[in-house]
Amino acid sequence: MKLFKFVLLFISSLAILGCGAYSFTGIDTDAKTFQVNYFQNNALLIEPGLDRDFTNALTDLILNQTNLSLVKSSGDLIYEGEITTYRISPTTATANNTAAQNKLTIAVNVRFYDTRDEENDFEQTFSFFYDYPGEAQLIGSQKDSAHEEIFERLTQDIINASLANW
Repeated sequence: MKLFKFVLLFISSLAILGCGAYSFTGIDTDAKTFQVNYFQNNALLIEPGLDRDFTNALTDLILNQTNLSLVKSSGDLIYEGEITTYRISPTTATANNTAAQNKLTIAVNVRFYDTRDEENDFEQTFSFFYDYPGEAQLIGSQKDSAHEEIFERLTQDIINASLANW
C-alpha cells in the first residue's frame, strides 16, 4: 500500500511539473511586453465609444490570457488597426416585407508586429456578427450584449492569429 501511494505521488508530481513547462495557449514565451494602439473607428456608420471599447476589450483579453506586460510604447508585440465596418442589415423578411431578423456586423483591420521576429507580422481583417430579432431595437442592454459577444469573438480570433504558434 505504501508503494502504491509513493508511485501515485510520483506520477502526480511528474504530471504537475510537466504541465508547468507546457503552454496550452501556445504563446511564445520570449515576448515580455505588448502594446495596443488605439483602434480608430473608420466605419461608415459611427457608433460612439466603439473604438475605445474595442481597444479596451483587446487589451483586457491579452492581459487576462497571457503573462505579457502592457506598455505604452516599444512593446515586443504591437497591435494596431481600425474598425472598418459597423453595419446593421436585415437577414430574413416576413410576409409584410419587414425584417424578421437583423444582423449587426463589425469588422476590424488589424496590423500585428512582432519586433523580435518580423516573420510573425501580419495585416488581417477580422469580422463577426450578432443576430437579433427584427422587432428589437439595438439600444441599451441589447446593444451592449451584441458588442460584448462580437468583441469576445473578434479579440479571441486576433489573439489566436497572433499568439497561438502551434
